[in-house]
Amino acid sequence: MRNHKNIMIVGTSSGAGKSITVTGLCRAFLKDGYRVAPFKSQNMALNSYITKSGHEMGRAQAVQAMACEIECEYYMNPILLKPTGDRRIQVILNGKSIGNMNGFEYGKNKGNLKKDILEAYSKIEKNYDICVLEGAGSPVEINIKDDDIVNMGMAEMVDAPVILVADIDRGGVFASIVGTLQLMEPEERARVKGVIINKFRGSVDILKPGLDKLEEIIKTPVLGVMPYFDLDIEDEDGLTDRFKKIKEKSKNIKVSVIKLKHISNFTDLDALGAVDDVEINYVTSFNEIGDEDLIVIPGSKNTIDDLKIIKENGMGQEIIKASRKGTPIVGICGGFQILGEKVLDPYGIEGDIKELPGLGLLDTITIMEKEKRTIQYSGKLKNCKGLVEGLDGVEIKGYEIHQGVTESEKETLTEDKEIVAMVKENIFGTYIHGIFDNKEFTDGILNKIRKKKGLSEKYSEMTFHEYRMGELDKLEKLIRENINMEEVYKILGGK
Repeated sequence: MRNHKNIMIVGTSSGAGKSITVTGLCRAFLKDGYRVAPFKSQNMALNSYITKSGHEMGRAQAVQAMACEIECEYYMNPILLKPTGDRRIQVILNGKSIGNMNGFEYGKNKGNLKKDILEAYSKIEKNYDICVLEGAGSPVEINIKDDDIVNMGMAEMVDAPVILVADIDRGGVFASIVGTLQLMEPEERARVKGVIINKFRGSVDILKPGLDKLEEIIKTPVLGVMPYFDLDIEDEDGLTDRFKKIKEKSKNIKVSVIKLKHISNFTDLDALGAVDDVEINYVTSFNEIGDEDLIVIPGSKNTIDDLKIIKENGMGQEIIKASRKGTPIVGICGGFQILGEKVLDPYGIEGDIKELPGLGLLDTITIMEKEKRTIQYSGKLKNCKGLVEGLDGVEIKGYEIHQGVTESEKETLTEDKEIVAMVKENIFGTYIHGIFDNKEFTDGILNKIRKKKGLSEKYSEMTFHEYRMGELDKLEKLIRENINMEEVYKILGGK
């Protein structure tokens, strides 16, 4: 393949399976010997990632870059929109925040961002054989189609052929495909070269008469039907099965994750949930707290609002009660800030509340500053006691994304000038996203819980990175088994 080629994946709706399809195709193209990169011009998500250069981008594109076995770069997702509450969004452009806007303000200005998008895409065009682009939501939101920069408008900007993905699990798949194509302009419709049906439970033979009829109606080939599968690959947003309640309680270690209203970077829990004797439950009510072995307060895009909510709904008091019984509590980023004595917001970064007492479980004060800290992290633990006793010298890698700066007169757990981790008996807080991706750290925490419960110690046989790459290989295999890759290559422009 001498020249750069591209292909775009759009969906009939949010959650149709665009991200996982892009990830799988990226992996397949890589395995076929091509240099591949993902691209999503605009992403709205609270799951974000920090590149080596300190730029912020959507977590989904970072995972797709992992599937391509390349270093993720901000230009793979030049615009990231992070809802902050009160109908406002933080706009991340080329990896850096340019401030908060309401939807009207952003909509009025987004047409001016085409230059930034094309400049970002040009970096991929110059350096990669293939780019797999991803759309957002539905490509036919007719009320906001003007100045589209992420779906068919993006496909036009870079002259990309399009594959439409539809989710059969939610029902109405044929109507959603036909309706989506009907609402496209003729020139947009001409770009759609194939359809993929996603999340099918059952025998494809039963579906075949419907597929034949569909192809007759839309005059576009169905490239394949992906089965409903259970692979442990990170999701893009909250449209995920992970938040559903677990009915069968069969695992030894129960973890309650506080599902904050503004929960962010919930993929921090993926490595913990991959351990075979750990059960993750996302809890939303105070009466769901009390019988777990570990409580995790995850990241938040609006710490003060989430702190206010969990204090008012009783969850905060139940967390305090659990801590007094000796239950380990871990706070990550916003969760770390919530565990402290108080949170101050003198510049109104998160809203009108200038000061709010925290849960008081750590001797810290957090001040929201104007500048956001975005950096990859690498360091070693020291002064380990309580919940992290015995982990001195353990290397920790991850990344930081936080507006607040945390202060304390107590000992910290690293040599860094900025406080990134602290412990007080059974309470641990950190700014490091991906903390549980560190095998020795996670084994250490879980073995303390196992010992307390009279269980034998266990140690992970592989790193979380090795585990994740194995899951990506399983996805590639599924893609090849269920999608007509020969037709995909024809759409792409030849192998």
